[in-house]
Amino acid sequence: MPRLLAAALTVVAAAALAVGAALGVVALLNATPDQPNTPLVTYETASRER
Repeated sequence: MPRLLAAALTVVAAAALAVGAALGVVALLNATPDQPNTPLVTYETASRER
């Protein structure tokens, strides 16, 4: 019986650790600011004056 209890507690602890790690990763991904979407190269458009 003590082995069964130890196994059940290990499973519960591992599941809690996995859920905590997943929530931590999601929190870290949401905490990073979005990068600006600025182009590295810009082309000037030729104006057509006729």
